[in-house]
This record gives sequence, C-alpha cells and structure tokens, in this order.
Amino acid sequence: MFEIHERLGTHCHAPIAAKVSLTHDQRDRGRLKLVSDTGEEVRVFLERGKPLRVGEYLKSSCGRHILVEGAKESVLEARCDDWNTFARACYHLGNRHVRIEVGDRWLRIKPDHVLEEMLQLLGLETRQAEAVFMPESGAYAHGHAHHHDH
Repeated sequence: MFEIHERLGTHCHAPIAAKVSLTHDQRDRGRLKLVSDTGEEVRVFLERGKPLRVGEYLKSSCGRHILVEGAKESVLEARCDDWNTFARACYHLGNRHVRIEVGDRWLRIKPDHVLEEMLQLLGLETRQAEAVFMPESGAYAHGHAHHHDH
C-alpha cells in the first residue's frame, strides 16, 4: 500500500513505482483511496484546496514515487470557427461559473443538456466525447493550467 502525504511537483528524476489515473473531480480532492496501475492500494492525504495536476509526482511514506495521470471522462466539446462567437460562448459559461477547458476555438465542459443547447443556439457545434478534463483553474487561483490541443 502507498500512503501519500507529500507532493513533489511536476519534475522528478527518481524511478516511478506506480501511476494513478484520476478524473478532474478526483484531482480536486485532498483525501482519496485509489488503486494504482500496479494494483496496489493508494491512500492520499494532502492539503485541501490545492488540486492535483496531471503530470504531478507524489511521494509515499515509504519513499516510493507515484505519477498522477489524467483519466478520460465524459465531456461536452464545443467548437466554432468564429472568434467572436467563441468569445461570447466563453463569456456565457463563465457568467454561470461553469468549469471550462479552453483551447483554440474549442472548449470542454462537463456534460449538461441545458448548456449544450445554449452553446448550439450561440452557433457552436457540440459533441459528447471521452477526454482528460483539465479546466482553467480560475482567475484567483495560483499557478496556471497547461493545455494540449487535440
């Protein structure tokens, strides 16, 4: 069993003992009970309010290192070719305090049929997808998110 109390950031040169694949909601929690890719139990006890990041390394109480990976989950993807339309959609989602991942004229949110209809009415194309969800951390959060285009 791995018991985690320490975060190492996104740079680690030590060998990786295991990986854990976490959804956005799981990465947002400070206390977790998981199973690693090696089948071992992982118990996470970290400070609350500071989400784990994809690519972050954790150190177990026995000195072994675990890598945090993003798990694919259901998301709603929306895209359009027009920057003004895209900006309006981001504004309306932000006005509703929706967690949103933003790319180059594409966005991802958690599936929501009301928001999907709103995005379609604004002129965006939508589709259900499975992807690692990495929403913006917010204007008042410390640090920044790193996004990969798809």
